[in-house]
Amino acid sequence: MSLRAFDAAQIRQFIEAGFVRVDRAFPRTLADAGRDYLWADSGCDREEPATWTRPVVRLGDYPQEPFRLAVNTPRLHGAFDDLVGAGRWLPRGSLGTFPIRFPIPDDPGDAGWHVDASFQGADGEWRINVTSRGRALLMLFLFSDVGDADAPTRIRVGSHRDVAKLLAPAGERGLEFMELARLLDVTAERPQALATGEAGTVYLCHPFLVHAAQMHRGAAGSTPRFMAQPPLLEATPLRLQRDDADYSPVEAAIRESLDLR
Repeated sequence: MSLRAFDAAQIRQFIEAGFVRVDRAFPRTLADAGRDYLWADSGCDREEPATWTRPVVRLGDYPQEPFRLAVNTPRLHGAFDDLVGAGRWLPRGSLGTFPIRFPIPDDPGDAGWHVDASFQGADGEWRINVTSRGRALLMLFLFSDVGDADAPTRIRVGSHRDVAKLLAPAGERGLEFMELARLLDVTAERPQALATGEAGTVYLCHPFLVHAAQMHRGAAGSTPRFMAQPPLLEATPLRLQRDDADYSPVEAAIRESLDLR
């Protein structure tokens, strides 16, 4: 059974800032067990920093028990209900891509500001539209302790509001990933936040939130950053017009950005 996760002030923060941080969203023991799988698949020896030769190693989807349990805690299910709406999201059986970031003083080559694409158009390109077809939330699951120097994801606070305005004229077809990325300078003056926290922390983000990776700036041999970044998939499409006005916070944020009444 899910539990209510947020009070009215936290819901308002999500609508205005575009994200909310959930401390102790899943137990540290699951993060520790999950890292064992990730180290085994990384091609690196956790005890030998000399084997850490690349700034980022990307690993695929993980359905093993630590990951499956981490994404299905009662607290997170309550959070999904609070932000997306009960019955409007699909439970996950796994956690998605893990970009492991190592303390290597090289450009990782993937640190541009962007919004994650959510569906594939008829042209085969990955796209984003104003109702966030295919994605209800962007989620950041911390599987290691992440401080300011440990390659925390950068977030442009409130940028989801600008993105809604960029997407609205494109209608249902939306914009291609790079097409939207080229327009994101309008968010450059937004305040920046860092997705830091202890292992077990989860950031639940509006699907339009502008974010970016960065280089791991810790000292040589310091702890790599382990984080999953799966989407929460929709069970029913987001809607910006409802007869009963029962808008989720994700929908309400888009409506407010577009001055819909």
